[in-house]
Amino acid sequence: MRRLIPTGDPASPVAFDEVPQPVPEPDEALVKVEAFAPNRGETFLLEHPRPGLLPGKDVAGLVVQAAADGSGPAIGARVVGHPPQGGWAEYAAVPTHSLAVLPDGVDRVRAAALPLAGITALRLLRTAGSLVGRRVLLTGASGGVGHFVTELAVAGGAELTAVTATPERGARLAELGARVVHEVAAARGPFDVVLESIGGPDLHAALLKVRPGGLLVWFGQAGRAPVTLDFFQLLGGPERVTIQHFHYAGAPYGPDLTALVSLVEQGRLHPEIGRTAPWEETADTLIDLRERRIRGKAVLLVGGTRPAAEARRSTAARIPGGAR
Repeated sequence: MRRLIPTGDPASPVAFDEVPQPVPEPDEALVKVEAFAPNRGETFLLEHPRPGLLPGKDVAGLVVQAAADGSGPAIGARVVGHPPQGGWAEYAAVPTHSLAVLPDGVDRVRAAALPLAGITALRLLRTAGSLVGRRVLLTGASGGVGHFVTELAVAGGAELTAVTATPERGARLAELGARVVHEVAAARGPFDVVLESIGGPDLHAALLKVRPGGLLVWFGQAGRAPVTLDFFQLLGGPERVTIQHFHYAGAPYGPDLTALVSLVEQGRLHPEIGRTAPWEETADTLIDLRERRIRGKAVLLVGGTRPAAEARRSTAARIPGGAR
């Protein structure tokens, strides 16, 4: 089978290789991958790939071999999965606890866009607690996680301010009900909860926007600059603020994937797909994703260009209520 492997070359970060099909463990299903979605964090790993790195954590496809232990979906089931690695390939072995069956109304493109970003958003909002009537600040909001957090938080009753680099990247979030600004300093606080994902000086600026006794959840460092906090500068800011570190990881992922798929099927969650392309274009897509030239998620299709009907469904899925 064909698999994409790291090259270590920033100008062309992956290349195809011919390898044997994976042999599933007893609690794993073999999935014929039809679509996968790279994440920006994976583009950073590809800059200096560790030995044995097999990228790919967000996949959608078809079960062609059920798990030997009897767990999980049967042969022929359409699924979305979140394997530990190895998803950028024609076949992937996925633990059954990290699979969810897709209903007919959810296509492979939207499904592939769900796992890492969607699970992160769900678990991040659970960490923040009830948001009904609360003021929330979200930094680094224009990626996949930011889109899902915005849609779910606003639907849950939050008054959300989203920080994006440009008006174009914030337009979709404004449609979802967020107040959009383009730097943390422009956000009108104080906020009950701050969800911070840029790092560098932005974390300190965001911390000053929290109300006394409020919460800042630090869940990323997309700006790639380390954070430096000056205790004496903070003395003039809000008191008794809690800073909580957050990382989404921890199987099982199946229940959260099932919840996300259900929200999509019900029309309550609309993955933003900034690009859909055949997987032969993965290297270029990874570069554009790394350089923030793609808004929302990118989805690569394994085995050829998508049918026209699926293209129409994917485009319509970007906007609640369908295409316009």
